[in-house]
Amino acid sequence: MKIRHSLKSVKLRHKDCRIVRRKGRVYVINKTNPRFKARQG
Repeated sequence: MKIRHSLKSVKLRHKDCRIVRRKGRVYVINKTNPRFKARQG
């Protein structure tokens, strides 16, 4: 999992990426390609 300052660039890499908020942190998750996981905050 990458820790990024801006998740917008991660989200644009794949069409199935979603931004999710959990416990005050922002995550990018991708069911079809788990390589694109990222966290912010």
